[in-house]
Amino acid sequence: MQQATFDSRGSRIRWTEAPGAGPARVYLHGLGAMSAVYHAHIAARPELAGRRSLFVDLPGHGTSDRPQDFGYTLEDHADAVATALDAAEVAGAELIAHSMGGAVAVVLAHRRPDLVSRLVLTEANLDAFPPPTAGSSGIAAYREDEFVEGGHARVLEAVGPLWAATMRLADPRALHRSAVGLRKGSEPVMRTLLEGLHVDRVFLQGEHSGELAGREGLEAAGVRVVTVPGAGHNVMFDNPDAFVAAVNGTG
Repeated sequence: MQQATFDSRGSRIRWTEAPGAGPARVYLHGLGAMSAVYHAHIAARPELAGRRSLFVDLPGHGTSDRPQDFGYTLEDHADAVATALDAAEVAGAELIAHSMGGAVAVVLAHRRPDLVSRLVLTEANLDAFPPPTAGSSGIAAYREDEFVEGGHARVLEAVGPLWAATMRLADPRALHRSAVGLRKGSEPVMRTLLEGLHVDRVFLQGEHSGELAGREGLEAAGVRVVTVPGAGHNVMFDNPDAFVAAVNGTG
C-alpha cells in the first residue's frame, strides 16, 4: 500500500500497486466502492500482465482517509487522485474507471492532461442530475445529517450484498457529499469535457443498462462506444472477457 497527503490537514489517499512496465494503468472505482475489489481480477488477467497497475481508493472510501471538512466534489476527488499520481511519479497513464470514478477520470484528464494518455470508462456518469433510480440520486435525496444518522443504514439494506460490502466501509458523510457532488456534475459538465479531450477514449455500456444517451454525439467526437453483451452496470463482473479486451485495446 502507498499513500500521499491530499489536503492541508495531512489526510492521505491510498492505493495498492502491482509493479510492471509503463504506461501505468490506474483503476478508479465508483460511488461507495473500492478499486481493488472491482478491478484486481481484471489486472491479473494474462492479457494485461506485466503493466504497472495502481488501484486507487478515492477519499472517504476504502483505505483512504475520510476528512470531515473535505468537499468530496468531482474536482476534489480528481485533485486528490492527481496528488497520488504525482507522488507515484506516474504520467501519461491509462485510466480504467467505473461509474463515478469515470466522472472523476474525465475531470482529471481535463485538469491535468499530463497525467492521462487514455480513458477506458465503464458506465461513467456524464451528465448532472441522473434519474431517480441512480444510486447517487437515492443517497443525495437525504439531507446530509439525516443520511449520517440513519439513511446510510437504510441504503445499505436496500442496495444488496455486493455493493453493501464496500459501501459499509465508506464514511457516511463522505459518501453523501460524493453523491451530491456527482449529481451536481462538473463545470463544464463531464460529457462536454469528454467530447473535448484529445486522448484515446473508450466507453463501455452494459447491454442490460439500455442504450447510452447521447451516443451519437460521443462517437462524433471520437469516443469509441462499446455495448457489452450480457452485462449490466458492473461490466467487469458480468463480462470480464469483454472488459479485458477493451482495456487491452483488442475489443
